Amino acid sequence: MTFEKQLKDKTFYKMFINEHEDEHPIKVLGEAFQEEARKDLPDLTRIRYAQGEVYFHHKDYEAAIFKWENIINELEPWARKNTADAYYELGLLSAAEDIYTVIETDNSTLNAEVALKLFALYIERSKIDAAVAVIKRTVAAYPDYPSVTNVARAFFEEREDWDNAIELAVNEAKRTESLEWFEILNTYVEKGVTRALSPSYFSNALFSLYGVNKGKFEQLVSSLWNSYMNENSYLLWIKEINQLLLNLELDRQDQLRELSQLHKETYFHYIGGKYYIKQIDDFLPDLLTNWVRLADGGNVVAAAAAILSWNELFPASLSVSIVEEAEHLISKTECDMDELEECLSLFEAIIKWAEVNDMGKNNRVNWIVDQLVDFDTQHLFVTGLVGSGKSTFINTIFGEDVQDSPTSSVVMFKNGGEVDITEITDGEVKTLSGFTDFQERMDRLRNALESIIEFKQPTPFLQENSLAIIDTPGLKGNQNDRFEVLNYLNLADSVLFVLDANAPFTEKERAVVAQIQGLAPDLPIHFLLSKLDTIVNEQDAIQVYEETKHAIHSYLPDAKLLGFSSQYDRVQQLSDLQAFIDSIRNTRNIADKRLAKLLYFIRATIAGLLQKRLDVENRLIETVHWNEEMNMKLSGAVHQLNDEVSQKTKSITKLYRSVKESIEADIFEAIPKMLSECSNLIEEDSNFSTIHLDLNHEMNNRIQDYLEQQVMPNYYTRLQEWIMGCREEFDQGQDLLIELGASFNQMYGEERLSLECDFKVLDDWLRDIDRMTSRFVLEPVNILLKRTPSQFLLKSAGKLFGALSQNKTMVYNKYKSFVENEDYTEVAAQVCRQFFQPFELFEKSLERDVSWFFKSPLGVLKSAVEETRGEAASNREMLNKLNANPQMFRDPLTLFEVRLRQFEWMTVAGKGMQTIY
Repeated sequence: MTFEKQLKDKTFYKMFINEHEDEHPIKVLGEAFQEEARKDLPDLTRIRYAQGEVYFHHKDYEAAIFKWENIINELEPWARKNTADAYYELGLLSAAEDIYTVIETDNSTLNAEVALKLFALYIERSKIDAAVAVIKRTVAAYPDYPSVTNVARAFFEEREDWDNAIELAVNEAKRTESLEWFEILNTYVEKGVTRALSPSYFSNALFSLYGVNKGKFEQLVSSLWNSYMNENSYLLWIKEINQLLLNLELDRQDQLRELSQLHKETYFHYIGGKYYIKQIDDFLPDLLTNWVRLADGGNVVAAAAAILSWNELFPASLSVSIVEEAEHLISKTECDMDELEECLSLFEAIIKWAEVNDMGKNNRVNWIVDQLVDFDTQHLFVTGLVGSGKSTFINTIFGEDVQDSPTSSVVMFKNGGEVDITEITDGEVKTLSGFTDFQERMDRLRNALESIIEFKQPTPFLQENSLAIIDTPGLKGNQNDRFEVLNYLNLADSVLFVLDANAPFTEKERAVVAQIQGLAPDLPIHFLLSKLDTIVNEQDAIQVYEETKHAIHSYLPDAKLLGFSSQYDRVQQLSDLQAFIDSIRNTRNIADKRLAKLLYFIRATIAGLLQKRLDVENRLIETVHWNEEMNMKLSGAVHQLNDEVSQKTKSITKLYRSVKESIEADIFEAIPKMLSECSNLIEEDSNFSTIHLDLNHEMNNRIQDYLEQQVMPNYYTRLQEWIMGCREEFDQGQDLLIELGASFNQMYGEERLSLECDFKVLDDWLRDIDRMTSRFVLEPVNILLKRTPSQFLLKSAGKLFGALSQNKTMVYNKYKSFVENEDYTEVAAQVCRQFFQPFELFEKSLERDVSWFFKSPLGVLKSAVEETRGEAASNREMLNKLNANPQMFRDPLTLFEVRLRQFEWMTVAGKGMQTIY
């Protein structure tokens, strides 16, 4: 046992025991103390130190402290440390801490021991920050001291102090290059506690691990990769790990399969249509470079193809050497992959992206792909010039007239359990109810080629030959032949070109054949010579057949020719046709050929989506302009209608007031005259003391009769005439709105605006007029009972002189003169006010009622204004977004094209097949 070991374990006292092992150490040390004390120059320090150890082991800590306090030689630092240990055991932690913190020594063992003791003390006193600080200093100063790193690791893990635990593991892994520490680090990564750290934090440790153990390197890199995968720092990790891998001497022979797979998955993730090119173009070349450097056998071709496809679209982004290596690998390495599944996965990704980005459902290309993966059915593309007899040939196969008129759309005839006719367009899949609907659909020319018809019915010939026939509209053999027809060539496995025996294989037909070869150079073309029955002489028919065959072979040596006529025996014709189809059937490498066609349609889909993006932009521009123009016109219509409402209000109220004023004038003219005539009621023998009361009563009665019998009927008649005038005004307004609505609906292209006015307003007016003119009761008017001076004197004179006969004549004359000459204007005004009072509310509501009449159309127009304004703003915002961020559509489709080219390198080019564009 070394000296420091004895001091650390407090077994220094055993040096004094030797042969006295059977005696108690205290006795032995006591005797040694006495013996040393008797010397002239005694040195009792070492014995006291040893005695302190014995007392400590026997838990006599105070005695131990007493012994160690007097140590002054080289053992003093250890004695002070032991003294602090004793205080610690006594529970005097503060005293122990004070001693521990002031110990100064150059002895690394003592320093490490003091630090560990102080660490334990801080934990017990719950001084966690101090404990962390002291253990980190200890690890940094004495990392090789026994158990220091393990103590630190246990402490950090127990407290879930993962930052310090990870720092410890990383530092120790780099320092010791011990696999144990790398494995500990890997457990932290798998726990998910390293995600918050920057990916660069682990680079040096990974670099070291690669040189120690490549398998553990792959394991740790894979764990980190997966831990960062769903974090914001994932992109930083990809960049960091690829920079690291570029600096390593990677060798495919090391078979780092998991890393190869992670590179593959990451590559496909970033080119899956969710990212812009500028987000990935700075790191993807490095990712591809590393993938091809470490790709395992199953991924070598995929990695090399990815390199070549990326280099095609982004030249100079990869080093020349890595591109050359990829070319070498793809030419020398066999591809072991499910190509169909991978291509279908790409197609589904494109279609899903299109749906998410509102680019339509793309039903037609979905249907085409479904047909292409049906490897058990051969597709025969039947075409020919108009009038060649193609429809007759189709009808012969079915044994009925399924085509009784020229074909307007592409139709695929298939065998099925029952009749099932479906029309497929990009936007919808529609089932046709039966044969009649099918024939009507065939007669429709507008947008006919924007759909394809799938016609299923029980057909023994098609079933026995595992055959589907693609029938096309007749061609004209000129530049006007529509590409949409021949675009379906790549759905076919072979072409059957129908010729008219009366003029076979003409220049026009040869031009069409050349066009087909240009579009599908690998597609076999064969011929059917129709209408042979029109050639009466059999020898002539044979000669025509042979000459046609010779002419065809001069262009297409491998093409075959079948003679046909609808007048021949159908059974024999079908038998000959079956033999012919067997002879032209080409099932060799059908999966590879269909795969090439699938890649063609994927490329066509990408190109179509790019065009759709342009169409979307153009449509948005047109829509914005249209909405802005409509908004301006609708706003003008609103202003026009408001002016119309104002004009109609003025006109109707003016007309009403003219009626009212006319009646008022009649009243003002009639009533004064009527009241003056009441003077006839005064006679000389009248009772002049009450005559004013009698006259006032009679005058009111006459006014009542006049108003009820003359004025009110006249007013009613005049109001009816006013209603008729209002109706004319309203009819004019409605006619204006009908014309306005028709104009706008024509611009909308549908019956969008209904500008119907509310004629119930007139009914309400009629009802109100009937009610208000049905009866009038005059409140008695004070005509002669006023307290005016003249009336007061006259009434007083009547009472005073009326009883005197000689004065009656005077009073009679005065009264008569007064009644005849009195000013009844105020009375007439009073009567007018009473008469028109029931009509005041009606008159005041005219403006509101006229507005109500126009309320509905005005509301419709205002809603249309807001709608067009909102649509214009929404479309303008979308257009601005498209223009500000053109890569939103362009980049995903470009990346889909990269992926497509990768598959073409892996499938078509690798097998010597021609890429279909």
